Amino acid sequence: MKICAVIVAGGRSSRMGREKAFELIRGQTILDRVASCLRYQSAAVVLNASGDVNRFHDMGLSVIPDIRTDIATPLAGVHAALNHARENGFDAVLTAPSDAPFLPRDLLKRLLGGQRPAAIAASCGQQHYLTGLWSHELLPEIERALSEPRTPRLQDWVRLCGAAVVEWPAEPYDPFFNVNTPQELAEAERIAAEFSL
Repeated sequence: MKICAVIVAGGRSSRMGREKAFELIRGQTILDRVASCLRYQSAAVVLNASGDVNRFHDMGLSVIPDIRTDIATPLAGVHAALNHARENGFDAVLTAPSDAPFLPRDLLKRLLGGQRPAAIAASCGQQHYLTGLWSHELLPEIERALSEPRTPRLQDWVRLCGAAVVEWPAEPYDPFFNVNTPQELAEAERIAAEFSL
């Protein structure tokens, strides 16, 4: 199975006050950490972004913009990722947010074990809707969902497509910890230092 990883950087980073993907943890940007982990697991890694994509020009990743710029939901990123998969001969896409610096190295392997067209990660009983594996066959379904008068949320789409939920342990740290605030950035720095990440 040929899989492309897509890092979704659609948020406005409003709680951080600046682009959180560019924040440093032990001298490495969060975006570089995410990309490094996904390169280990997939045939290719690209970045999906909304707004001005030029802000990622120097990051060394191809950038695919949202196709549906009229909706403000991460579902637009998953849609763009699936469209990219169809146009480039990938069987599926592995998506992850740009603010999760500690993604597990077994992410793809375990999501593939879900044996469904879609699977998402979970930890501490919380589902991580944007961290998932999506078959390219879901593209017509997501386009139908996006054509509805009321755009579904990403969690609604996860239920609609019957995604498997794969749980990870959150000890000694949550592998899906994400950084949205300066306080969470400081905590990520602490985790990285303690566990030599």
